[in-house]
Amino acid sequence: MTLVASAPGRVNLIGEHTDYNRGLCLPLALPQRTTVTLTPRPDLLLRLTSAQEDEGWEGPVDERPRSWAAYVAGVVAVLRDDGLEVPGLDASVDSDVPLGAGLSSSAALECAVATGVAGLLGLDLEDPVVRRRLARACIRAETEYVGAPTGGMDQTVAMLGRPGHALLLDFDDDGVSPVGLPLEDAGLVLLVVDTRVRHTLTGGSYGDRRSECADAAAALGVASLREVSLADVDRLDDDILRRRARHIVTENARVRDSVVALEAGDWTALAALLDASHVSMRDDFDISCRELDLAVETARAAGALGARMTGGGFGGSAVGLVPNTTVDEVRRTVTAAFADAGLRLPAYLVAIPGGAARVDSVG
Repeated sequence: MTLVASAPGRVNLIGEHTDYNRGLCLPLALPQRTTVTLTPRPDLLLRLTSAQEDEGWEGPVDERPRSWAAYVAGVVAVLRDDGLEVPGLDASVDSDVPLGAGLSSSAALECAVATGVAGLLGLDLEDPVVRRRLARACIRAETEYVGAPTGGMDQTVAMLGRPGHALLLDFDDDGVSPVGLPLEDAGLVLLVVDTRVRHTLTGGSYGDRRSECADAAAALGVASLREVSLADVDRLDDDILRRRARHIVTENARVRDSVVALEAGDWTALAALLDASHVSMRDDFDISCRELDLAVETARAAGALGARMTGGGFGGSAVGLVPNTTVDEVRRTVTAAFADAGLRLPAYLVAIPGGAARVDSVG
């Protein structure tokens, strides 16, 4: 038997670096997907290839690769550790989720593999309990096996995303609430600008931010920054920890306010929240870069109602709320600004809220 499964990338509308602080975020699944074709093997070997990688990998299921293959092998290892009898596999990968663009190509790969394995084992993918189990396995694969100190936003939205909606994720009580995104009715699009500055979540900077947040919480005597107020933040003596905590507290508030704005159809309010989020990530959390700032500022000047960087930062993508009549102008203006600055030209995609991981075919 050969099974084909796929899972989406994601763009985060708002709520950055809040997931590992037990906070709130508002991501949506993208139509761009990673597809994995799986064929069970009679032995306990993994044989992995990818259309996006020059080199494949082959080895036992208990061997730990260091390349892109770790995201596949990690999911298999965690699911086996979780009690599932995952066989050896031939797996071939293809994807139209841009790599290193802050659109969660890694979680798309993990969740495609987990969904495919679940399909091979006959698990009920219509059961939300099963999907949450798979999401947790993919989170473990990324954090424990690959070693990327991320939160759980990416895998959760990849496994639970809903067409036409963002998901309000609450990492304090594990709440998941769909929030409608009637962009087409409002004459708007979410335009993603891929700066082509590749970021990695296994580098030191992302981990530094997580450590700084933990240090700020410890200094305030709480388990996480979800528990503190701005008045608490002002008690921090260390300027860096104070700024990091201020971003998390204000970003959680912006997520709440964004949901209110969406439910009221107040796109002007939502745009202002996107702008404020970018300023906070640039000035308080220090995760923006020259290219992201240029993309955001130029998009705003060219007609975007609001814009912000999206994803873990230090490169990747920006997202703008743009009237559909000005999308071409925004793209032209941003591209020209990058050319004038001597930067690599950006790429673009329109973020249409898509569906979750799925089995596409069995043959």
